[in-house]
Amino acid sequence: MTDADHDPTAAAHVAAAPTEVAQFAERVLDEVGRAVVGKRDALTLVLAGILAKGHVLLEDFPGLGKTLAARSFAGALGLEFSRAQFTPDLLPADLTGSYVYDQRSAEFDFRPGPIFAGLLLADEINRTPPKTQAALLEAMQEGQVTVEGQTHRLPSPFHVLATANPVEYEGTYPLPEAQLDRFLLRVAFGYPTAGEEHDVLRRRLDRQREEVDIEQVTDAGGLAAAQAAVERVAVDDSVARYCVELVGATRSHSDVLTGASPRGSLGLVLTARAWAAIRGRDYVVPEDVKVVARAVLAHRITIKPDLWMTQASGSRVVDAVLSSVETPRALEARGAR
Repeated sequence: MTDADHDPTAAAHVAAAPTEVAQFAERVLDEVGRAVVGKRDALTLVLAGILAKGHVLLEDFPGLGKTLAARSFAGALGLEFSRAQFTPDLLPADLTGSYVYDQRSAEFDFRPGPIFAGLLLADEINRTPPKTQAALLEAMQEGQVTVEGQTHRLPSPFHVLATANPVEYEGTYPLPEAQLDRFLLRVAFGYPTAGEEHDVLRRRLDRQREEVDIEQVTDAGGLAAAQAAVERVAVDDSVARYCVELVGATRSHSDVLTGASPRGSLGLVLTARAWAAIRGRDYVVPEDVKVVARAVLAHRITIKPDLWMTQASGSRVVDAVLSSVETPRALEARGAR
């Protein structure tokens, strides 16, 4: 990117072509990687979800850097960061905000809640009742909240990174499949290797404090420019049909009760487009679709109840359809325009 060395927020503002997004993404991932060690592939998926204008569910065990990743992305992208700790007693108004009577003006003033931010960390989303979950998911879909009959637009860009613990069920309210479908991606970091875990310890001891300084790479306007560049990434019709066939195959798989919806097909195309831009291309190839397929589709698939005690899972179904559906001819040689 031009002028990136002189102005840390200039990178995405000059992203006139999708191929220029790659350098921008590299800088963002380098910054976030200073805090979250050894999870480059997972972090790249999260960034792809943001560049595709989507929301991401981080579902993994406690202590693996989900909250740290969200805070680091907000810092690198220059977005106003807000964290909402989801608890069983959290009300929708605690999230969206409410009207408060001002005695001096004798009027009700709106006090925005934590949802009014560029990047909202919805921490432990499965610990709050469905009514509050629904308030968040409505805001994610509509980009606005309605309080006391008044509509309030959310900032743009607006992204939600939600966290959930997949193994703890006491006192939780698991998201229904229809609401999981609202998340563009579901990403897991997984446990670090011994070397990565040792690196985490060494970095913490060397800096002699808990906080990690994240340099701002861009700002809200810069991110919007990068997202606009991703919108110009070309998708050949054969790749679009490939996405439709993959999603269709999830519906007919023998282990599946409910397959991915058309929103899954759209999610595949949008995320693959962002992945291609991160890799420095202005066109999508089938390999881009394969890389993002698990994160896009697995949480949109419902396994038959009689298979819950087996190893059947959405991820296994995605792997199976990737193996069974014929891949269209690679397009890199001629490019898709």
